[in-house]
Amino acid sequence: MTTFEDRENAFENKFAHDSELQFRAEARRNKLLGLWAAELMGMSNDAALDYAREVVKADFEEPGDEDVYRKLAGDLGTRADEATIRAKMAELMAVAKEQIMTES
Repeated sequence: MTTFEDRENAFENKFAHDSELQFRAEARRNKLLGLWAAELMGMSNDAALDYAREVVKADFEEPGDEDVYRKLAGDLGTRADEATIRAKMAELMAVAKEQIMTES
């Protein structure tokens, strides 16, 4: 292999690794969001875990975070406004990334 091919492979591997970490962090964030929202709605432990899985699944509807936001906003109603939900999304993304990095 040439040096150029080595570099190309290294960049491709890094991109694949970073993409996987981002996917895992988003899924973890969505689970944490689901548990947070379930607590606001007063759900039991089993119901909260089921709801968290629903939030994770909601993220596959379209690219980006809007599908998750819509799910949470619709389910929470007046329990949390848009600013609160979006702030919690950002906060829990940082938590999720930290958790993923400490696991690796």
